[in-house]
Amino acid sequence: MFQTRVSKSVLVSLIMAGFLSAAPVFAEMTDEVISVQKQWAEINYRVEHDDQEARYQTLLSECEQLTAPDQASVESVIWCGIVRSTYAGYTGGLGALKYAKMAKADFERALKLDGEALNGSAYTSLGTLYSKVPGWPIAFGSDKKAEKMLLKGVELNPTGIDSNYFYAEFLFEQGEKETALQYLDKAKLADPRPGREIADQGRQAEIEVLQKEITS
Repeated sequence: MFQTRVSKSVLVSLIMAGFLSAAPVFAEMTDEVISVQKQWAEINYRVEHDDQEARYQTLLSECEQLTAPDQASVESVIWCGIVRSTYAGYTGGLGALKYAKMAKADFERALKLDGEALNGSAYTSLGTLYSKVPGWPIAFGSDKKAEKMLLKGVELNPTGIDSNYFYAEFLFEQGEKETALQYLDKAKLADPRPGREIADQGRQAEIEVLQKEITS
């Protein structure tokens, strides 16, 4: 199941989006984090919707252990934030806010540990969260904060598929179609990420869908 965009009043599957590590190598991550990354891609792009819940619950349980204060790495915090944010989108509605808030805390924690980890994925992920969740008083959504974070993500990973895709999506939602297409072109030309073939295929499909929506 590929992720799709929805209105700002509804939590989307984050960052789907994908989500979001742009790192082309696994050397920085432990086997446990690599496993989370691969499982996330399979659930997000290959598992049927009705079968996703059980797989997500297993992954969320793994993340509880991986992000424990005594053993968490910045990479595990980022990826578990991605898992939680994606599950928020899968769950939908106000009930998803719990996981969106947990993901926000994960990304903020990662930024304090090392904002440049995984090519700035925490910035891109947090920016997408800010752009997708409702604003005050329901939640913490903010276009201003979203743009700031997404731009930082592009700055740290100017040729990345995720950083450019999510900034393009944000620009389109702001009505800036031409600029959005420019960033989508960059995303489409991003180098393949070894070991992340499923995620790359899924993201490229999302790029095509968004391009058609912008140009239609």
